[in-house]
Parts: sequence; C-alpha cells; structure tokens
Amino acid sequence: MNLPAHTALFTPSWHAELELGYARFGDSTRPVQRRHKGPLRVQKHLYAEGPEVCQHIIVHPPGGIAGGDRLQIRASVDRDAWAQLTSPGAAKWYRAAGPAYQTLELNVAAGATLEWLPQESIVFSAAQAELSTRIELQGNARLFYWDLVALGRPASDERFDLGHFQSHLDIRRDGQLLWHERQRIVGGDGLLDSPIGLDGQPVFATLLATGEIDSQLLERCRALPHAVRGDLTQLPGLLVARCLASEALLARAWLIDLWRLLRPALLGREALPPRIWST
Repeated sequence: MNLPAHTALFTPSWHAELELGYARFGDSTRPVQRRHKGPLRVQKHLYAEGPEVCQHIIVHPPGGIAGGDRLQIRASVDRDAWAQLTSPGAAKWYRAAGPAYQTLELNVAAGATLEWLPQESIVFSAAQAELSTRIELQGNARLFYWDLVALGRPASDERFDLGHFQSHLDIRRDGQLLWHERQRIVGGDGLLDSPIGLDGQPVFATLLATGEIDSQLLERCRALPHAVRGDLTQLPGLLVARCLASEALLARAWLIDLWRLLRPALLGREALPPRIWST
C-alpha cells in the first residue's frame, strides 16, 4: 500500500537534556549530579589543575544541531566549589526549515566559581538557531564566560545569506540584573556588512567576567597582538570584552590569551588551557 508522504513524518529531531551539579568536599570539587536524557553527555571529570578545579567536557554525539532539535543544559555549582566546562569542538547549527533551540541555565552559589569556556558555534547559512542563557549568581560567586559565533562558512565561501541567529543572555546576582542582552541577526541583512554592525566580519565573540581589574592590566589586554577588532570595557563588577574577526581561530586565540591574562587577576589561579583545545 502506498501512503501519502508527509514532510513532518520524515523530519526527526533530537530533544536532549543534561543536568550537572558540583560540590566542595574538603580541598576538592566533585560532581554530585549528572543526569542526561537524549544525546548530551559529559566525559569523565578531570583534575588537570589539582583537586580544587573540576573540569568537564560536554559532548553532543550527533555532532550538529538541526531544525526541531532542543538542547537544554543546566549546571549548578555549590558553595566554594569550582567547575570548568568546555567542549571538544565546534557546535554546528545546520540549515533547516524550522528553528532549533538551546537553553542554558547556570547557577553559582556564594563562594563558588564557574568557567564556561565552550569552543565556537558555527551557524550555517539557512540555519535557524535560537539560544537562551540564564545565569544566576549568589553572593560573591565568580563567573568567567565566553561565547564565539561564526556565521556561515567563510572557508567554503558560504555567506550567511539565509536563516537567522538569535540569542538571549541574562546574568543576575542575588536576583538583581547584572547583564541583559538580546541579539537577532538575519541572513542577508545589511547589518552583516554595515560598519555599525558586523562590518563584513563573519565571526564575533563576547567574554564576560565578574570582578574588576586595574587600568594597567586593561591596557595589556587591549595591546594583545591579534588580527581581530576587539576591545574591553570595565563596568562595575563586570568586565566585558568583544571582538570581530575573519576566522573563528583568530577570535578563539584572542579569547584564550585574554583568559591567560585575566584569570590570575580575577580568579587567583594561573591559566592552564584544557588539553582538548589542542586536539
């Protein structure tokens, strides 16, 4: 029997959830919660810097995010614990007939530290990527956060001519809004090439770190010799850095070098890049 085909029946999507929790025991941070549903995992936790900093690598086994996919990640860091979360490679948002979603919820207790340091997100032309991030800080919690987005695939001469990229980011401390940001970039829009937009650069990155640095360190950060168009702004209690670049590798190198300079000043530890970044 020949049945009429319906497009929706042949458009599978992944719904995935990952919930992580970390707590301090003596002089070490240990994972105390690890629940997953669907294709989101973490690899074995690592202690490259010693027991105080627990490092986890978040893995999305399908390797790409397509229309209809929904990814939800939640992580909580309890009092005085320290978690560092990264990824093994770029997240790829594929072209699709409908939107795909990622929701990120991060909670950091008083005295705790969270480093959210993923590798880049590559948004293919005609993708419909919608991201929402909410970060809750308590008391003197510390945060080091970045995100890096590449629109289209310049190496393949693919411009971001279709689709859209949309992101929402809210950071609160004790319920008070510390940072609020909304972005929506539409494929083919004039802002992609406008000097008040992306100025023809397909890659943009943002770094946000709690705390304040002195003017000397700020100038050292600004003087980093990288082929990006970037700058930093010190706000009360929050350092903001942004850049535009022609390639994701250039922007990622800039972020890592900023992290090397800023981590000792803001978090009190020398920066030891995760080995996964070199593979």
